[in-house]
Amino acid sequence: MSDNELELKKLYWQCRRGMLELDVLLMPFVQEVYPSLDQQDQERFKKLLSCEDQDLFGWFMQRDEPEDVDLKRMVQMILARVQPA
Repeated sequence: MSDNELELKKLYWQCRRGMLELDVLLMPFVQEVYPSLDQQDQERFKKLLSCEDQDLFGWFMQRDEPEDVDLKRMVQMILARVQPA
């Protein structure tokens, strides 16, 4: 198994939050989009995964938004995948 495959497996498990609303956003994103992100966005995504579930839930349900611009970028990127244009 390559380093990239191992990293993806670890990230996939980190995306399993036990909250369906988060799982259905994060797990497909890490499988389908993460590998094509540039290094900076990959780091932003990892930073996002270190956040508390309740914060993530509020951001993805658009009840609140992150103050951190990196996190805000990732939330918007993930939401853009699932919201109609």
